[in-house]
Amino acid sequence: MSRIGKLPISIPEKVTITVSDDNTVTVKGPKGELSQKVDASIAVNVEDGQITFTYAGGKTVQEATKQEHAYHGLYRALINNMVTGVSTGFKKELELVGVGYRVNEKPCNTLELILGYTHSIYMQLPAEVKIETKSERNKNPLIILESCDKQLLGMVCAKIRSFRKPEPYKGKGVKFVGEVIRRKSGKSAGAK
Repeated sequence: MSRIGKLPISIPEKVTITVSDDNTVTVKGPKGELSQKVDASIAVNVEDGQITFTYAGGKTVQEATKQEHAYHGLYRALINNMVTGVSTGFKKELELVGVGYRVNEKPCNTLELILGYTHSIYMQLPAEVKIETKSERNKNPLIILESCDKQLLGMVCAKIRSFRKPEPYKGKGVKFVGEVIRRKSGKSAGAK
């Protein structure tokens, strides 16, 4: 049995969970609604304010296959992220490091990124992701993204970061707040 998979998930207040006949788990809460299809080899049980995951058909740990062991932990982690997302939500902060790097929030959930290219980059974000930008004098511009869907939020952050990844010499680029960039010394430090 997966160590993560056997841990029960406690259901917070104001969160409702329904499991349909085709093994689709729907989680509703104050921040939104998410659903996830669970493989038929995993049984989802909702009782006494907790969600537990077992192998379907009453299989024991020894009878389960390697793939079923993997699914056991996977679906527990996915449903746990859904419960956390609809109750408290997820938040990521990106920082633009570089001279002249700017970000502007446009209508219709669109970001305008100025990252040292000859043109501005416009990115349309999904409706589930809320954006906020901060530009203060003598500080790097910030992009603050919030969503109830952890997977979608991570994909959006990775896409924004891919426009200008941080480089190791000067550290310029789009990075997460608190991310440490491994720096390299330039040519002058190597020459003797």
